[in-house]
Amino acid sequence: MYIAALRIADDFGCAAIGIQYQQGLKDLAPASDLVEGTLNNVDRPPVSCPRTGRVLYDSEALPHFNEVDECAGLDGLLTYHLWRKLGYPPENTLHDLRWGQQYQSDGFDDFVWVLLISGAAPPAHFTGGWKGASSERQPPMYFRLGGGTLKGISKPGPIVWSRVFIMDGKLHCDLGVGQAVELPRPETDRRWLETTPQWPIMHACFDGVTRDQMMARHKSNHIQVVYAPDRKKAHRACRIKAAMLAELGLEVHFCGTVNLE
Repeated sequence: MYIAALRIADDFGCAAIGIQYQQGLKDLAPASDLVEGTLNNVDRPPVSCPRTGRVLYDSEALPHFNEVDECAGLDGLLTYHLWRKLGYPPENTLHDLRWGQQYQSDGFDDFVWVLLISGAAPPAHFTGGWKGASSERQPPMYFRLGGGTLKGISKPGPIVWSRVFIMDGKLHCDLGVGQAVELPRPETDRRWLETTPQWPIMHACFDGVTRDQMMARHKSNHIQVVYAPDRKKAHRACRIKAAMLAELGLEVHFCGTVNLE
C-alpha cells in the first residue's frame, strides 16, 4: 500500500494525498495507518518509479491527511512547505482532540489534552524517532481486517496548532501555540488505556485556551500540529503562517496567547 500510494500520487502529480479507509477501504483491505505515518515522515523508505527508476518524492515527505478531511489536507500541505522555507522540521499531522484533564505534579499544573490519531502521525514527532515507534494490530471494532498502526509517544516541545474549516461558505483557520509535554509513563499508559492504546499519543497544552473554549468552537475534533525549534520561533512561525493564509484568502483567527510582537 505504501509503494502504491507513492506511485499513484506521482502518476497524478499530487502534492498531498488522503486515504479514505474508515468508511471506504476498511472492509476491503487492512488499515493504512502504518502507511500514512510513514508518508508524513521525511526519513522514510525510498520508492522508485517502475518505469524510470527515479526515486519518488526524494528526501521529502508526501503530506497525508486522514479521514478525507480536505481542510486538514490543505493545512498540512501549506504547513509542510512553509516550515521547509523557515528551515524547521516540516513533519506535521492531523490528530484527534480526544479529551483532557488538569494534571498536577512537581510544580506542573495545567490542563493536558490527549491527542491521538489512528493514522498519519510521523515518527519524527516521537521521542526517539523511528526507534521510539512500534506497530500494533488495529482493534477489530475499527478495522476487522487488522493492519498495523504507527505508535509512539510524542516528544516534548513547542508546537503550533491549527484548524482549517468551512463556516458561512468561507474557509477559516484558527491558529495558536502550545506545548507538547512529557508525562510520567504510568500517567501516559493510563491515558492510553482509557482511549485507544494502539494509536500514537501526544500530550498537549494550548496557551490561553480553556477546555470549554476549545470544545465550543468546532464541530470536528480534528486538529493539526507541528513542532517549532523553540517557543519564540513557534510564535513567529504562527504569525507568518497566519499572514500566508490571510494572503491566500482564508479568514484567520488567533486563539489564546499568541505573541504579536
